Amino acid sequence: MHEELENFERNHVWDLVKPPPNCRPIGAKWVFKNKQGEDGMVVRNKARLVAQGFCQKDGIDYEETFAPVARLEAIRILLAFAASKGFKLQQMDIKSAFPNGFIEEEISDRVYKLRKALYGLKQAPRAWYARLKSFLLKSGFVMGSVDKTLFLLSRGGDTLIVQIYVDDIIFGGSSHALVSSFAEQMSREFEMSFMGELQFFLGLQIKQGLEGTFVHQAKYTRDILKKFNMGDSKPMTTPMSTNTALDADEDGEAVDQKEF
Repeated sequence: MHEELENFERNHVWDLVKPPPNCRPIGAKWVFKNKQGEDGMVVRNKARLVAQGFCQKDGIDYEETFAPVARLEAIRILLAFAASKGFKLQQMDIKSAFPNGFIEEEISDRVYKLRKALYGLKQAPRAWYARLKSFLLKSGFVMGSVDKTLFLLSRGGDTLIVQIYVDDIIFGGSSHALVSSFAEQMSREFEMSFMGELQFFLGLQIKQGLEGTFVHQAKYTRDILKKFNMGDSKPMTTPMSTNTALDADEDGEAVDQKEF
């Protein structure tokens, strides 16, 4: 909680002001969450001061809210591309992404007037995306023509590729120096948590090696089984085992096996 509030001070998230006339205060609450790794172990404890955005009214408290988010298919394509080029993908996390984004509307409560977006606000994701996109474009990146969460940087024959998913960032390139330079540049601009080589993302467990990149969802499968109390169920082969003995249906009609 202290780290979150210190982040607000560094980013100048709010100003202490007198309540404006006819203002409609928006409440806030603390939300606590544990971020888990691929093995289910807690890798980071998070405390977020979240605005109660459900109190906001469209056209009064905000205008636009849409912000692009990387599709899972795009993540898979990035993994395949990186494997074909021999890139080692890295992962970083913005400690407090939304308080880095500027908001255009004035949203005031009885004590603080927000200067930047806060988690929970309707326009917070859009504000953060605009802030990060602006920084990357100024740094020489080119945004993808189709995927607006993909950014490319070419420098001296080397390539750096960056994929963003809200406050999680995947990046890799053909030059170790270029990758390190980008990581340092990001840490100077934002409060970052570097998570090293990409191993777990959006439920995908990823193993990168000389023999290739392998993706599986063992943890996701275990979580689903646990959720429905099937953790001790006997596993079965799927598709069905070819050695399974079946009884003939004497009264059944013959079918063309090629259709199946």
